[in-house]
Amino acid sequence: MPHDYDIIIIGGGNAGFGVSTVAHTAGKKIAFIEEWDFGGTCPNRGCTPKKVLVAAGHALHEIQNAAVHGIKVDAPRLDWTALIRREKDMIGFIPDAMADTAKKRGDIYRGTAKFTGPNSVIVNGQTLNADNIVIATGSVPRPLPIPGAELMITSDDILNEESQPDEIVFVGGGVIALEFGHVYARAGTKVTILEAMPRLLPRLDSDAVAVLRAESERIGIDIKSDVKVLKIGQSNGRLGVTFEHDGKTHTLNANRVVNGAGRIANIAGLDLAAANVDFDGIAINTDATLRSVSNPSVWVVGDALVTSPQLSPVATYEGRTVGESIVGPSLVTPNYDVIPSSVYTVPTFSSVGLTEAEATKRRLNFNATTSDMTSWFSAKTYGEKVAWAKVLVEDDSDRIIGAHLVGHSGEELIHIFALAMRHGITASDLKSGVFAFPTFANDLKSLF
Repeated sequence: MPHDYDIIIIGGGNAGFGVSTVAHTAGKKIAFIEEWDFGGTCPNRGCTPKKVLVAAGHALHEIQNAAVHGIKVDAPRLDWTALIRREKDMIGFIPDAMADTAKKRGDIYRGTAKFTGPNSVIVNGQTLNADNIVIATGSVPRPLPIPGAELMITSDDILNEESQPDEIVFVGGGVIALEFGHVYARAGTKVTILEAMPRLLPRLDSDAVAVLRAESERIGIDIKSDVKVLKIGQSNGRLGVTFEHDGKTHTLNANRVVNGAGRIANIAGLDLAAANVDFDGIAINTDATLRSVSNPSVWVVGDALVTSPQLSPVATYEGRTVGESIVGPSLVTPNYDVIPSSVYTVPTFSSVGLTEAEATKRRLNFNATTSDMTSWFSAKTYGEKVAWAKVLVEDDSDRIIGAHLVGHSGEELIHIFALAMRHGITASDLKSGVFAFPTFANDLKSLF
């Protein structure tokens, strides 16, 4: 017998929980469908456990920098097994805790969902019907059409492997490769990144990316861009990556090869056609309110959307927005204009707003101020190897329209820029503020 709900949420991650927070408060009858573990990628296989490894990389950086402060330290050694076990200990409670929250908000169905009609899905032989169905299935590693691709591991595997490889190759130079690459390199692993594009992180500010690349190479990461990977092979327990670069064919040997080419929407098994949900092979076609243009009963949020930033806070925000559209008197359109983000390398690369290239393309009149702060008192006090910023200010309005920082506690300072941009605080207003001194935040006033 079919089960009737107000909302079916396919996926138990941050996006789905964002929907349920609003819908449960409004008294809606909710069904959750989760095929794996509640919490989804970020807390279980992504940003949260990854940050445990990043923190270790940061600690190694501080120890290796101790001589600047007159501190003598013997060569540090990271116990990789202990690190992975610490990571597991820190996140082990999350799936059950989030499942308990889901139980308080609705019914839980374990398994893989598949559409059977515009308003119905089937899971483990049970048919569920609802006025609204939300696709919050997250993402999966992007498959690569390379012979031997099955020999690669993913970031999920990195977070589970208790042995540290001597040599590792990342195929793809995205966020995953850089973040894990920095941890591995600081722990003593030989790291190589092979990127198909002419440069790393093409959506981010090119000057900031160049600064990050230079620091990555300084700590020993070998980065090759404009590369075509031809195949991956296996021999005597080691892997070989054959690729073309600068007109020549090369082969690299390593213990591990990682798919670092990013992620795609996890929607392959949903049978979108059965629900009349238009899909172009990359993204589900949605309107500005994140609703399917071909089936107004279906909504898409989080990493399954792919057209918005694939960030955990964005997933939650989108979920809440869709929840408000479903329960409210009118549809709500999410606003992505001010979304701060960070690449958690050591040092961190943080960004908000427009890049210089984007602002130029929009023909805005603006001033871009670039600052190398390594000689500033605050940076020298902590012996920062990299302290760099670029801030964009619109000429007529004095509004900050973009900020990009590498190092200098940018992962925290970026939120001050975001707050100013979101609430219309001008560059002059920010500059005239009183900050504690000496702090990195006080330096903010001198960045534009």
